[in-house]
Amino acid sequence: MTPPRQLVVEADGGSRGNPGPAGYGAVVVDPATGETLAEAAEYIGIATNNVAEYKGLIAGLKAARALVPDASADDALRVRVRMDSKLVVEQMSGRWKIKHPDMKPLAAEAGRVLPPSAVTYEWIPRERNKHADRLANEAMDAGRRGEQWDPSASTAALDIARPSVADALPPVSGPPGDATAGAARARAALASRPSAGAAAGAATAAPPTDTETASVTGAAPTAGTAPERAAVPATAAPQVGWGTAPDLGAPATFVLLRHGETALTPEKRFSGSGGTDPELSAAGRRQAEAIARSLAARGTIQEIVSSPLRRCRETAGAVAARLGLEVRIDEGLRETDFGAWEGLTFAEVRERHGSDLDAWLASEEAAPTGGGESFAEVTRRVAAARDRLVARHAGRTVLLVTHVTPIKILVRLALGAPPESLFRMELSAASVSAVAYYADGNASLRLLNDTSHLR
Repeated sequence: MTPPRQLVVEADGGSRGNPGPAGYGAVVVDPATGETLAEAAEYIGIATNNVAEYKGLIAGLKAARALVPDASADDALRVRVRMDSKLVVEQMSGRWKIKHPDMKPLAAEAGRVLPPSAVTYEWIPRERNKHADRLANEAMDAGRRGEQWDPSASTAALDIARPSVADALPPVSGPPGDATAGAARARAALASRPSAGAAAGAATAAPPTDTETASVTGAAPTAGTAPERAAVPATAAPQVGWGTAPDLGAPATFVLLRHGETALTPEKRFSGSGGTDPELSAAGRRQAEAIARSLAARGTIQEIVSSPLRRCRETAGAVAARLGLEVRIDEGLRETDFGAWEGLTFAEVRERHGSDLDAWLASEEAAPTGGGESFAEVTRRVAAARDRLVARHAGRTVLLVTHVTPIKILVRLALGAPPESLFRMELSAASVSAVAYYADGNASLRLLNDTSHLR
């Protein structure tokens, strides 16, 4: 008896607006050699991400079926579908109910392409689904030009390293991998570790937030012994495991934009919420226009929320003018109040307030000289703002225009990282980061310090 043909289908779909101009991509791969056997992509007009993802799945399954003449026979073909859409993977695997009326006929169509016993599903991270993602974007780009995707012009397969995927495939039985559940387990492991000791080498360390300065790498002190739990309001523990996994739907995605430069930025001076509230410099305005063009081209931002400080409002205004959106202000997104250090360089603070600086570098509970905010206080404020905004914007993509400290705190909390991680992140002026927040309390860092739009 001839063994069934083994194939891998990777599929993806996207919408620039959700709903917005949408397209899908799918690729069929030989799991033994990594060879691309077939590609499919199409611009589908205005649709949601989920509709585009399902259409990509259907196209991929049909492409696999076309490669095997007797594919409808029970033992002729086995297909492993790999997608970064947890919704589609879980629904097609039968673990989540299909509630949305637009999804039900698409799922039914996907289920009819091949015998159910011939298809299994695996969730993979987006970075392992680059080929299908590029095909989907090529289709959307073609649609924007009033054309359909041309396979002869595709470059989606270029630099995709896939010599063989057979060894990388997990066993067919059991649930697919889950990055968000993995993140929850990582947080639990981090929470069980002893707290970090007192800072070492604080006298020579650079400040952990760059506020108006570029972040400094190299020697960095650890935060003190104050427990992290005291700094963040208590929330329900996120679910870990699969037994009763709910249908989470689309996450709230926060695109975190640091404001453009001010006159203080190149001078590397502390500039928080207790100082002069400077405006953008000419360089900062150019940066704001550059990110506005980039975000308009992506077409994914649905809401804009800004810190109340002028440099953020001006950056947000440039983006809003491009996208035709309003800017909402949230006080929780303002920068740290650096007290008497406002407007000073790190060296000047070291000279004038050395002992206070050492204490601030050593412990998240220590505040700057003159009644500024400690990192613990800022963390509580930012976490409360995060919770408000996640509840208000569930399932939407929101641009948060804010500052170095709030962005670093949001990233730290998403990763479940210790307070000293604030010293180990680089955040450039007008850089973009992104975090997705799921309904079960899990979070996923999607991007950090992207400045490609400034090049």
